[in-house]
Amino acid sequence: MLIQQAIPTAAALHQFCFYNWSMSKREFQTEVSQLLQLIVHSLYSHPEIFLRELISNSSDALDKLRHLTLTEDVYKALPFNPRVDLELNEKDSTLTIADTGIGMNEEDLVSHLGTIARSGTKNFLAQLSGDAKRDSNLIGQFGVGFYSAFMVADRIEVVSRKAGEDQAWRWVSDGKSGFDIEPAERPVAGTTILLHFNEEGKQYANSWRLQQIVKKYSNHIAFPIFLTYDKSEWNEAEKKSEKICTTEQVNVASALWRRPKSELTEEDYKELYKSISGDSQDPLFWFHTKAEGTLDYTTLFYVPSKAPLDLYQAEYKVGVKLYVKRVFIMDDARELLPQYLRFVRGIIDSEDLPLNVSREILQQNRVLTSIRTASVKKILSELKSIAANQQEKYLEFIAQYNRPLKEGLYGDFANRELLLDLIRFKSTKVEGLTSLADVKSRMKEGQKSIYYITGGGESLLRTSPLLEIYRKKDLEVLILDDEIDEIVFSGIDKYGEIDFKAINKASASDDLNDGAEAKPDNAEALKPLLDKLKATLGDHVKDVRPSVRLADSPSCIVSEEEEPSLQMQQMLRAMGQKDIPAPKPTLEINPDHEIVRKLLACSDDAITQDAAWMLFDQALLMEGVPLREPAAFVQRLNRVLSLSI
Repeated sequence: MLIQQAIPTAAALHQFCFYNWSMSKREFQTEVSQLLQLIVHSLYSHPEIFLRELISNSSDALDKLRHLTLTEDVYKALPFNPRVDLELNEKDSTLTIADTGIGMNEEDLVSHLGTIARSGTKNFLAQLSGDAKRDSNLIGQFGVGFYSAFMVADRIEVVSRKAGEDQAWRWVSDGKSGFDIEPAERPVAGTTILLHFNEEGKQYANSWRLQQIVKKYSNHIAFPIFLTYDKSEWNEAEKKSEKICTTEQVNVASALWRRPKSELTEEDYKELYKSISGDSQDPLFWFHTKAEGTLDYTTLFYVPSKAPLDLYQAEYKVGVKLYVKRVFIMDDARELLPQYLRFVRGIIDSEDLPLNVSREILQQNRVLTSIRTASVKKILSELKSIAANQQEKYLEFIAQYNRPLKEGLYGDFANRELLLDLIRFKSTKVEGLTSLADVKSRMKEGQKSIYYITGGGESLLRTSPLLEIYRKKDLEVLILDDEIDEIVFSGIDKYGEIDFKAINKASASDDLNDGAEAKPDNAEALKPLLDKLKATLGDHVKDVRPSVRLADSPSCIVSEEEEPSLQMQQMLRAMGQKDIPAPKPTLEINPDHEIVRKLLACSDDAITQDAAWMLFDQALLMEGVPLREPAAFVQRLNRVLSLSI
């Protein structure tokens, strides 16, 4: 049989893979035990993924060894016959999955199959929801795919020999009581996994079923996958059907992304996505590009339908794999795409990079810089096209990825205008979300700027007194309620040729007053009150002045253009920046409000002083800023209440 030429068969495993040496008994790490219990008892909704995950692991192992044989002298002399072999024994209900890849030694087996290691098990457990179907879909995404085999097997034996080493090792477990490790034999480097099917798994002791699963999930794997099984054939001489041991290749074994788009179906793209991402859901979109000319490269990028669960974690998993001339190089290089596009999954395959390119070289490599620049523009331009032509689909995208696009505004200056067109905003004018292009189309005649407000949650911002004059003048204001909005948009002063202004900045009132300073009719009479209020508040405020932006509220606070708002100051301190300067806000009062008019007529300094603090404190509260001295606020409030009763 072909399988015997490369790797041991299931039947031959016990013939030469083991010495009669005593086993070393080990315990699973706590989190692995929890994971196995969940898989065996709770995550049965999608058991066929076990084969996808094990073949994917074999493919990764072959990719790694192929790269080493091409780039490292010590590995170039090693025999390398890349393949994955499946051997089915229907009688004994066992399945062998074997490869000629990089292999594992004793330390690797303990690290990868018995402990947290880099498997992501802890993150996996943290994300479990209790929904069996959803939770089983997480298995591949978190790199814990090997454990999925315990859904269908009550005993698993692994024999592995690391490339460049002579000693092989055998790992055995029932998924319950820990695992055993002992020395073994294997003729070549690679890994052999023997599954003893349980009652649930016996449905997969079927050659037709296995072929269908391979074609469904692993048809694109770039290495040949062979299936050895007993095939029924008609014996004409004997006039009866008999079983013939047969080995057949069951996948196409070509790099799908290198094939012309005209040859590929939607299902081809979806199957590749699920294989490289570990996601069981279809992607929202994909963008397949082949560039020829100065640089030759192919890219295939996917946008997941749901944001990756580690999207906002510092140690997020990179979603783009780098190939050179169809040889896998690495899948953890953050240089391939900018951080704000970390949700993108896919492949970059270059003809121009060296096979021995390292992560350090990538950081300075002009070829990769050119590919990255072109790839970013391609992704963003495709998104813009979808936004224009598939609006409902684009809103699905925005629901998941609006915030990462905003992050791009902070660092990707070359694509800032394009990003501004892609991002969507809440508004005082329309339900749902809107684009800046649509906001521009709704601007009033003579309107000078696009206005926005930041500094808290949506409900707080929509009730801000700062909006009053804009409502009165029927001017649209964007509600930027994301935590990062103030950081990001404080550095953006224009959309095209139109000014972009925060209404909680002092200069925003210039538009409302045609650049002239606010001059109420009773300006001279108001000055003594302003002086009293400012003297009372002292160093807590930069200034106290009349407002042209208030209609119904008595007071508000604003910041200077270059200064962070009070909300921003709070956020920076929460992030650990304790030594940031604390700019003072400006208190603006409404000259037409009844409280202010009564204060003008009040001769009691004690009442005026309490009123000064009350006007300031309520303006802070409306901005969502906690009071420094709540007890003093309550005392003043009680004094005011006692006077009003």
